[in-house]
Amino acid sequence: METINFKTTLDSLREVGFNPVPNQVHITVPGAKDVLWRGLNYFTDGQAKWLPEYDQIVQWLTDNRGRGLLCHGNCGRGKSLICWKIIPLLLNHYCRKIVSCYDAQQMNAELDTVKQKHILYIDDVGTESMAVKYGERRLAFCEIVDEAEKRGKMLMLTTNLSLDEISQKYGERTMDRLVAITRRVKFEGTSLRR
Repeated sequence: METINFKTTLDSLREVGFNPVPNQVHITVPGAKDVLWRGLNYFTDGQAKWLPEYDQIVQWLTDNRGRGLLCHGNCGRGKSLICWKIIPLLLNHYCRKIVSCYDAQQMNAELDTVKQKHILYIDDVGTESMAVKYGERRLAFCEIVDEAEKRGKMLMLTTNLSLDEISQKYGERTMDRLVAITRRVKFEGTSLRR
């Protein structure tokens, strides 16, 4: 019986376009807490308040372990500010990574373009309706999550939905994939918006 050389076999599969072990996006932002705090103060004109959820964001920025980020819960707790403005800047500056940013409606309207990106931020997941192109109905978010798991893409997502609501809206299969490929941070408490 011949012994398999997994590395050689995987390399030959990659040469023909099949990659059963996708390359994940690893990030490390040095001094993540200080940098995040400076970013929060910059975008709030010095009015930032440190929230407990931000400690989890700092852990993710320090070492994402190849996972994306799913921020869910209260919409006015700073999650869009962090994900939409600060994290893309930090990843570009410290990690030389370009984040493609979309809101949920753009995700639907430009689904095929969005699916081609490797590092994605999608704001307000759950507000989109079903994508329809030339009469074909598509579950855009489910397709993107599936693609991210298969290809090792990094997703950063914000939503006002709870994890249960995400599961109800998109199904257990998509929720299972999100659990596998993201760190989930729940934003709680009252809104900081004025």
